[in-house]
This record gives sequence, C-alpha cells and structure tokens, in this order.
Amino acid sequence: MKNKILFSVTIIVVFLLGLLASSIINRKSEAKYKYVPKVIIAENEPRNEIWGQNFPKEYQSSLRTADTSYVSYQGGSQMRDMLEEDPRLVILWAGYGFSKDYNQGRGHAYAIEDIHNTLRTGGPKGEGDGPMPATCWTCKSPDVPRLMNEKGITEFYSGKWADKGAEVVNSIGCADCHDPENMKLRITRPALVEAFDAMGKDINQVTHNEMRSLVCAQCHVEYYFNKNIPGKEGVPYLVFPWENGMTVEDMESYYDDIEFSDWTHALSKAPMLKAQHPGYEIFTTGVHADRGVSCADCHMPYKSEGGQKFTDHHIQSPLNNVSNACQVCHREESTKLIANVYERQQKAHENRLHLEDLLVKAHLEAKKCWDLGATEDQMDAILTDIRHAQWRWDYSAASHGGSFHSPVETARVIGGGIVVAQEARIKLARLLSALGYNEPIEMPDISTKEKAQEFIGLDIETLKAQKAEFKKTLLPKWLEEAKQREAGYDSKKVASASN
Repeated sequence: MKNKILFSVTIIVVFLLGLLASSIINRKSEAKYKYVPKVIIAENEPRNEIWGQNFPKEYQSSLRTADTSYVSYQGGSQMRDMLEEDPRLVILWAGYGFSKDYNQGRGHAYAIEDIHNTLRTGGPKGEGDGPMPATCWTCKSPDVPRLMNEKGITEFYSGKWADKGAEVVNSIGCADCHDPENMKLRITRPALVEAFDAMGKDINQVTHNEMRSLVCAQCHVEYYFNKNIPGKEGVPYLVFPWENGMTVEDMESYYDDIEFSDWTHALSKAPMLKAQHPGYEIFTTGVHADRGVSCADCHMPYKSEGGQKFTDHHIQSPLNNVSNACQVCHREESTKLIANVYERQQKAHENRLHLEDLLVKAHLEAKKCWDLGATEDQMDAILTDIRHAQWRWDYSAASHGGSFHSPVETARVIGGGIVVAQEARIKLARLLSALGYNEPIEMPDISTKEKAQEFIGLDIETLKAQKAEFKKTLLPKWLEEAKQREAGYDSKKVASASN
C-alpha cells in the first residue's frame, strides 16, 4: 500500500514539474522573440498605430488612457468641471481664458479632442482667426515634432492656433518620447533643451533614469510665451522660466525682472501670472525624486505578460495601480497607502481654499479702491502683493499631484501665499480708509459658476455658440484634410521591414 501511495505521489510530482518546465520553456520562448519589427518607422511618423505594429504590448496598454472611469480625491481621468466645483476660480482668473472654461485634463488619448472642445480656444472661422496662438499646440501631439522638423521651430510657433488645426490631429504618443531607430528616450520639444542651456546644464549628459522623468518634463512644467526674443520678435516662443532656478521664488523673480504678465486682472487690474502645470519642478523637491524615483516608475510601472517585461503605457494615477506603482517599494496595504495620500491632499487643499478666499476678497477690494479714485502709485505695492500671492496659490494648485509629490514644499508655498495675501489686504484696508470708505466690501453672489461668470461680464452663451459653429464647420474640414494627407504616408514613409 505504501509503495502504491509513493508511486502515485511521484507521478503527480513529475506531472507538475513537467507542467512547470513547459511553462518556463514557453515563457522563455515568448520573451526570446519579443521584438520582431513589422514596419520601418519613419523619422517623423506621428501615428501611434504605426508604431504599435512593432510594439504591440506598449501600444495596446497606451490605448487604455481612453478609460475615464477612475476618480480620486483630486484627480483621476474623469472629466470634471473645475469652475463648477469651485466658482471662486472664475473671479481669480477674471479677464483670462481660464475663467471661461477649465476642466480637469483626461488621459493622453483626449489631448486633441479636449483642446478642440474647450472654450479657451474660441470658435475660429479660419486661418488667422481666434484668441490663441499656434504655440498652444506644443504639448498636444506627436505631429508637433513632425511640424517643427518640417517647417522649423519658430515657424511652428508663429501664427494662430487655427493655422495648424489640420496638421495636428494625432494625440500624445510614441513619437513624443522615442527615437524611431532605436526606441531610446529622446527630447522632442526644444523648450526643455533651451531651459537646460539657460541654467548652464547639458541635457545630453543626463542618465537614462533621469530621462524617464525628463520626457514628461517636456510638457508637465511651468512655461510662458516670450514675444521679445531677438530675431523672433512678435512670435510667441515657448520658454521655461528656469534661468534663475526652478523654485516658486526663482521663477517669480525671473518674471518680475522682465516685467512679464500673462494678463491684467479684469477687476483688480493687477499684472497677473498664470501658473501652467509645474509638476516636474515641484516633484524635484520631494522625497521620491531625492531617492531617485522617476515619473515613469509610478505612472508607467513595469508589467509582465507572457514572460515579457515591458513598460505599461497606460499613463494614469498610481492610486489606480497601487500594486505595481506603490507596493513594489512600500509594503503597506493599498487602502493604507491611498489613505495617506488623501490625507496629505486634503490638508493642502484646506489651506489652499483659505488662500483662495483671501485672494477673491483682495481682488474685489482692489476694484473698490479703483472705483473710489485710487491712483496707480497708491495701488502699485498692493497689486504686486496680489500678483505674488496668487502666483503661489496657482503654483500649488496647478502642479497636479504636488501635495503628494512634495507635501512639505506645497505647504510652504501655500503658507507664503497666505502671508502675502494678508499683507495685501492690510494695505487695502488702509487705502480704503484713506479714500473715505470704512465699511466691509459687499461680496457678490458667486455661489455658482454661472453667477460668477455673469459678475465678471462673460457672455458664455455667445462663446458656446461660436464653439458649436466651429465644430460644425471648420473642424470637419481640418479632420478631412488630415485624413487625406495621412493617406499618402503609407506608400511614402512606411515600408515592410522584410523589404
């Protein structure tokens, strides 16, 4: 009986070991033939699906950026109307495009669709029309490096947003970050290279691990349009304000030194700065950057399928992929890790809202001073304080994920903004008193986005009608022209690798 049992156990063990060996051999075989190119990718090929023929796993994972189902405390991929959630933003951006429309960005798959839809780009009727410059396309598509290579960098930045509408149609993808010959990471946006030069650094000397963040830093940074570059006067040339450094104070001093402002506030008349999305700058001040963690480690972690290890191109919040993005290093339960992140975000949000309230009141109090006959000399220091305080608020708000990437620095920036905003309001109270006004300023009803927009004089219905007409008439022409152009790419630029 014992021999029979031993024999049976041996057969089972041998069978299981055979299955294991077979699985290992199959996985090794799959991994061995991971890269078999099917097409030759042209230098300026912008279509992600062409690259996907050679790199199907990366491409298929990138398609998942179209998933908008995930929502976190302050992010995720779902469309959210931020002006509706917080109508005070309309007052803070009065006179600027963001007071018209500001939605949370969705995944990279929607980069082109979302810029078509936003009210900020207006309803152009043709070339040379509309409120936005062509430079606004810079971070939206792999068609951008194609156009820069074909036409020139300055030529790409020249003109209106509508001038390039038929040329920029492919959403963010492969050619934005990779060299088609060897798939090495590369910088395709000259502004980042020029920013390194301005700081006296050589971007060609960075490590591969640094490149896994710098390809993101081509776009997820603070920037402005400089129309005063010698030899390029009048062209809204994209520049990162890093010459003095990358802290909030460094960039503020840079802007102050050149007397730059993004717009003049419609209520307070302050010369304002609009922070774009200084994610990379604030990330570099955090503990993850200090430990050598790159953007890709968390937002594009490695995964394995069929024995093949590759970078997951479903670029998303790490909180929706905790096992691969966080628990590789952190051994806590996923619920605990997410709770830790939310706690930091909620605390930063609490103070940021306090700063918002101070700024809204400061803008309205400044308007009252002007209405009472204040002079430019009397208002100068006050407007500078408003400018600096809101710059700190916007820097902390627009650096998406900043309260996680660097909670200490984010708290410092918001705290500094609160101090400056309070100083502005003290000066305003003194000036209002000197002008004979000693009552609290009556605050308007801005409880909804619509009420706030009406208060600052926006005709949203007209803007929506103009956008609808653009999408009905001009946009289809752009898409058809692009379709016809790209139909000729196959025979010209993509050949069978076997040939």
